[in-house]
Amino acid sequence: MALTLDAHALAGATAGPPEPVLQRACAQLQAGRLLALPTETVYGLAADADAPEAVARIYAAKGRPADHPLIVHVGGSQPAHWQPALAHYTRACPDFALRLMAACWPGPLTLILPRRPGVASAAAGGQGSIGLRCPAHPVAQAVLQAALQVGIRGLAAPSANRFGRLSPTRAEHVAAEFAGLLSDDDLLILDAGPCQVGIESTIIDCSRSQPVLLRPGVLPLSTLEAAAGQPLAARDAAAPRASGTLSAHYAPRARLRLLPATELQTALDLLGPDARHLAIYSRSPLRCASAQVLQERMPQQASACAHELFAVLRALDRPGTRLIWVETPPDDPAWDGVRDRLQRAAAAA
Repeated sequence: MALTLDAHALAGATAGPPEPVLQRACAQLQAGRLLALPTETVYGLAADADAPEAVARIYAAKGRPADHPLIVHVGGSQPAHWQPALAHYTRACPDFALRLMAACWPGPLTLILPRRPGVASAAAGGQGSIGLRCPAHPVAQAVLQAALQVGIRGLAAPSANRFGRLSPTRAEHVAAEFAGLLSDDDLLILDAGPCQVGIESTIIDCSRSQPVLLRPGVLPLSTLEAAAGQPLAARDAAAPRASGTLSAHYAPRARLRLLPATELQTALDLLGPDARHLAIYSRSPLRCASAQVLQERMPQQASACAHELFAVLRALDRPGTRLIWVETPPDDPAWDGVRDRLQRAAAAA
């Protein structure tokens, strides 16, 4: 069983973790072991991005293909702080990428940039590009700053879950994911309460002449295009591999289906009082004749839904649940990030 340390005395605190916690976290990273830390999006499974053996432990723990790249997290609160990391990890950084960083970092935005040869190849999945993000969470920032002081320039930190499964937004989710798989020595978890955003970062490919949106998140497209100073192109066949962009991903164990509210109600009426092994997540109120159906109401606001999405799906994915029916999100750009996660989860069925 992994060891969990309280990184915040109060959930939502703005200060970083106590010094003994930082020292323990850095010792874990220096030893080449794994650290689960909170970001504003989801909890990440972190290791020194420049230590191939440590990065290999991430892939092994997650059961993730070694050619599926990881996102490298770097610290700082302003552009001058990011320059050493950019110089270390990248061989070029176009002006539109710098503008995106200035507008959205620290925050839930990952940029794919041309990788400097010989650096962080394992974390990049062997590609000639690398994904960089500067998280806004105070605990993540404190760990990154402390790690830099002991010579660790960046942390490879994909979501702290088994590959393809629901991302963790609470420390207890991480512990449950790796129970029986990783010991106290293998994994240290920093508990800072629930993540604020709740779904993974937006990913933009900046390795070519035009920015390309690879994965939506909570940042509005209009904000990103204004920051970049130009439109974002749609993903194409030339796009590099990136985290969380497989067609099937973010899946519960139960089969997930997306349905409009009218079809959900019709299906429930047909099943009647005999409905069982079923859970439903919907914005619309639904009538159900069976007490065995577990129902959760989806928030009407996209940001509120993103915040709770993975936690609710985990709660619905209880033993005995075989089907999770989810009401299709509204056709509104604000819901793009939530819709993306649900569509990939449904594709995994």
